[in-house]
Amino acid sequence: MFTTKLIPLLLILLLCSCGGSKSHIISTQETDPIKRLSMDDLGFIDKRSRFRDIFCAVTKHHGIELPNYDSCNNALVSVGLESEHKTYPIKLKRSKNDFIIGLVPGIAWQCVKNWLEDDHTSTEHLLSQGYDVRLFEVDGLSGHDNNAQQISDHISGLPKKDQKRPIILIGYSKGAVDVLQAVTTQEKLKERVVAVVSVAGAVGGSPLANSAKQAHLNLLKYIPMSGCETGDNKAIETLHTETRKTWLEDSILPDNLKYYSVISYPDEDKISLGLKLTHNKLADIDSRNDGQIIFYHQLIPNSSLLAFVNADHWAMSIPVARQSFLNRISFANKNEYPREVLLESILRYVEEDLLKH
Repeated sequence: MFTTKLIPLLLILLLCSCGGSKSHIISTQETDPIKRLSMDDLGFIDKRSRFRDIFCAVTKHHGIELPNYDSCNNALVSVGLESEHKTYPIKLKRSKNDFIIGLVPGIAWQCVKNWLEDDHTSTEHLLSQGYDVRLFEVDGLSGHDNNAQQISDHISGLPKKDQKRPIILIGYSKGAVDVLQAVTTQEKLKERVVAVVSVAGAVGGSPLANSAKQAHLNLLKYIPMSGCETGDNKAIETLHTETRKTWLEDSILPDNLKYYSVISYPDEDKISLGLKLTHNKLADIDSRNDGQIIFYHQLIPNSSLLAFVNADHWAMSIPVARQSFLNRISFANKNEYPREVLLESILRYVEEDLLKH
């Protein structure tokens, strides 16, 4: 069983590690992270201090009861000076607001979901806190145009009683790319969606995709229990850094929505063995990466920056280590992270921010 479940991970690693190699150049000190995020006219609004207050409050209130407990100071990374904010009470009562939370997964999710055996702890926890969370599944091997249409179809297909409820879209990894394409090109979404959250989003793409082959990714449809088909064959192309740069230059994000970015920024000892190879490959460009994406490629331009998170790319969203002890001591040995606390804190911050306006 363990060998069967390892196949998708091995294929993903093969995909991400293909292409020529360079000498290992660590450029961590080249530019200050905060200054780097302000380059290329990206810009951001620093909201880390308030988010940290909320994250710490959630951790203190019931974090110990949830999986992978960690202190808020260990779970969040302090990077430079955080903007000061006016301190005011944090309400941790069950949410009674009318938002629908649409979770959009990353690349190849359809392919691996059946063997992943997600325990749904994150979703169940959010539901217990009053949040109406739903999975907006998209093609695992398709590009952003196809998946943007599927996100729109999810929303159009909601029951009649939900047709006028506001929607918050949370995109993980490539899911953030699909979400941004959806709110930019699907007119009907501009009236329904009120906020977009990128969680370790591949907003600026990944250099790993530049040398990767779609044909390698498509091998995932042949693994045991795979739940995906080829789709439009554009998943990798969508993540090319030049593709994303052009998209960001040419696209205008709707200004009636609020945008938020959560960046994975792990310490060196927080990178799982299964991501070490790709982490080192990206370190030829910048060692401040999560094993899949460099930190500055994760920012939605002019969004509210909520946090630098001390977790690698898998730990941000995928509970691989919860499946088995063998996973936990092998390729996913740094996968433990208080995801439930992170997701609840994101929703509490976004909810608070939206209701202020």
